[in-house]
Amino acid sequence: MDIDIRMLDKNERAPYDLLLLADPSEEAVRDYIARGICYIACYKEQIVGEYVLIKTRPLTMELVNIAVDEKYQGKGIGKKLILHAINKAKQDNIKVLEVGTGNSSIDQLALYQKCGFRITGIDRDFFKIHYNKKIIENGIECTDMIRLSIELPGKEKVEEKKITSKVKNT
Repeated sequence: MDIDIRMLDKNERAPYDLLLLADPSEEAVRDYIARGICYIACYKEQIVGEYVLIKTRPLTMELVNIAVDEKYQGKGIGKKLILHAINKAKQDNIKVLEVGTGNSSIDQLALYQKCGFRITGIDRDFFKIHYNKKIIENGIECTDMIRLSIELPGKEKVEEKKITSKVKNT
């Protein structure tokens, strides 16, 4: 599947249908769209995925939202988006890329770790405190934010084969 990933142009409307798949809080999505850079994945000129990067500290960025259209999930697009985010952060001389996901987001937790991220902490009751509605995913109530990060030494481009072989050897 040939996917083109590019920065969302300032005059383009953000793909809120996808952004809200990853984060049901419209207020939070509006906030980080205004503060970050949105990248979109296109297949045959249709937006099928997105992610948002925000610079949080001088040498640190956070991947605050990543989503793939439900019809295109399971086709490697999420992994391509994550690798693209890693490479964009490296181009900007970022040393640490962080991401947070819910305790109930089992597939996402596995994907981040397959891409080299490691769990760094848990924000207990994050979703109970910051979200008005209860979130249920995979039959589990989403209560805690699982924090992960990856260190980004050097500027060499990270490719899918390198990540996969790196993970298999550990």
